[in-house]
Amino acid sequence: MKQLLTIFFCLAALPLRAQSFTSHFCDSTLRLDYIFAGDTSSQHIFVDELSMTPRWYGRRQRLAQLPLLGNGDITVTDPATGDTLYRHSFSTLFQEWLSTDEAKHTARAFENVFLMPYPKHPVTVTVALRNSHNRLMAKLRHDVSPDDILIRRPASPATTTPYVTLQQAADTTRCIHIAYVAEGYTEAQLPQYLDDCRTAMESLFEHEPFRSLRDRFHIVALLSASADTDVSQPGRNLWRNTALGSHFNTFYSERYLTTLHLKRLHDLLAGTPYEHIIILANTEHYGGGGIYNSYNLSYTRGSRFRPVVVHEFGHSFGGLGDEYPYGNDDPMYFADTEPWEPNLTTHPQHPVKWQSLIDAGQASLVEGGGYLSHGVWRAQEDCRMRTNEYPSFCPVCQQALHRLIDFYTR
Repeated sequence: MKQLLTIFFCLAALPLRAQSFTSHFCDSTLRLDYIFAGDTSSQHIFVDELSMTPRWYGRRQRLAQLPLLGNGDITVTDPATGDTLYRHSFSTLFQEWLSTDEAKHTARAFENVFLMPYPKHPVTVTVALRNSHNRLMAKLRHDVSPDDILIRRPASPATTTPYVTLQQAADTTRCIHIAYVAEGYTEAQLPQYLDDCRTAMESLFEHEPFRSLRDRFHIVALLSASADTDVSQPGRNLWRNTALGSHFNTFYSERYLTTLHLKRLHDLLAGTPYEHIIILANTEHYGGGGIYNSYNLSYTRGSRFRPVVVHEFGHSFGGLGDEYPYGNDDPMYFADTEPWEPNLTTHPQHPVKWQSLIDAGQASLVEGGGYLSHGVWRAQEDCRMRTNEYPSFCPVCQQALHRLIDFYTR
């Protein structure tokens, strides 16, 4: 019966534009769960679980290209021909944690979840992690057979978390799917959550290039109620029972808000149209976090909610780096390695990565960024990726975001 379900979802695929997609993939999703573990001396990748859900909501073109380099990537190849069928890049909390002092003496494990189109034929999946010097630090290869009986199949549609569609894209086969997820909202507070989702959505579309390209985004709001209101604040010894178990004080930083429970997050999202994730936390405590191609988490009950949720989406969707100095301890950027983030550079010599905008008089080189006061440069004095007060993304960030939107949708 499970094998018949696999065949059914392949045959039920909607007509797709790119022949290369239909040659190798079904209109279904393969979810890959991994454990990344280790410390500064050694890092490891472990397969945890594989599962299948109907429909594929990611890109259907440029399958073998990476949108950005990221701190890691997944490569799917045909074992018979060696051809690259699909690639995707990401960053993780695990890799960020490796830059902390704790990682020098303690080993930890982190959940990670990635999505790929469901293959029609056996494939080889390679997961690679790189350090801050862009050097390979861990790699895993494993084979996946689409008819493997241990790949978890879809549960009953009745178990799918309910959601509300906030905006429909002009073309739902070539669009960017965003799902909002409620964190720290009780059942009675879900109407407030939906208002917060609309506020966050309109805040995003006040910014270019999102405003001009709004019809390329399909947005839903997941109705994921929590038992408790608010979220956990370990620094104040306040612990809440919430949908995702998120908390402040990540890596002992008071305003860094994250969740470590990525499997729980994707379990809630299973069966819904999503690719990029924005988690809204029902709290007055200022903070948030954004991890490239993982999720964006923002507080909502304060005056800076609107700029924060947009800033964090700059991280999670756009792969943009922070442009502010935060302290020069535990650096993540170095002179011998050009950052993959499109809005930061450690190589200010001509030509820099945004030289065309400098030549056009739309950008420059300003020292300070990536949490460092010196040795990292940004494109202008202020930007949404630097302060909450600045009203827009700088031209370099806008150009990078526009390129990404085109990558996913054209």
